[in-house]
Amino acid sequence: MVDRLAPASLMLMAILWGSTFFVLKDMLTRIDASDLLAVRFTIAALVLVALLHRRLRMDRRTLRHGLVMGSMYGVAQLLQTYGLAQTSASISGFLTGLYVVMTPILEAVLLRARVSQRVWLGVGLATAGLGVLTIAPGVGAARLGWGELLTVLSALTYAGHIVYTGRVSTQALTLQLSTVQTTTVAAICVLAALPGGIALPQRAADWWAVIYLAILCGALAIVLQVWAQAKVEATRAAVIMSSEPIWAAVFAIGAGQEELGWRTIIGGAAMVAAMVLASLPEQPALPRIRVARAGYRERPPEWSSSTR
Repeated sequence: MVDRLAPASLMLMAILWGSTFFVLKDMLTRIDASDLLAVRFTIAALVLVALLHRRLRMDRRTLRHGLVMGSMYGVAQLLQTYGLAQTSASISGFLTGLYVVMTPILEAVLLRARVSQRVWLGVGLATAGLGVLTIAPGVGAARLGWGELLTVLSALTYAGHIVYTGRVSTQALTLQLSTVQTTTVAAICVLAALPGGIALPQRAADWWAVIYLAILCGALAIVLQVWAQAKVEATRAAVIMSSEPIWAAVFAIGAGQEELGWRTIIGGAAMVAAMVLASLPEQPALPRIRVARAGYRERPPEWSSSTR
């Protein structure tokens, strides 16, 4: 049952992520993106700490893992935001989504993980579908400027975060890791927004939107990812998570902001096929010896999948 719930949890997280475009479309004309990130993740961290403070005892290793996860996620958020300011939204969406390609490459390089041909096919389909969904006709090729470079770095950081989360997460430590990660992201975003001063939302509707982004798309989404990645390999998780543009299109079409066109149908079909391929359980494999690479240690026995 857990094996089935884990991909479903990642799908729910992708749906929540996709809904943020619908929520933010008008809101970002009144609130700076860095201020919004700071307020959003601060609220998310406060909610997790308030709800889970009695269950947050942890050792130094767990604290360290949560800090690393939060640092990578926070830096990726800021790189994506700063990159978006210097490139088009469509190019930003495509380049950010390239974490679906970078994740298996990092797994292979850092962990010597073997990615099956089926999952590689899913990666290819997800990338093609992502391009159809996000690259608007007439945009042209992306020039390699600072905006594009920052966005590619954000995708690489997201990929690193996915690989690292899959490496250290366990279901028993989900709440601890999620809370430390979210608190770290909030601290990074606040520090980044402080130089210009942090402006708060001025409308009641904007506050409700921020609360939705913080609690459901922030705190809950992070918990879902950490919990699910204790059971789902990093590359498979990245393919499922990359379905975010599908759900963004679904929400936009449902709200009348966009029309259902051939790009949505073709791109969506490719990404659905990729998700199906990535969600199918892997065939049992014979045990193999893992070789530690450059400072990347094997997970200790007490963190193995047999104890989850």
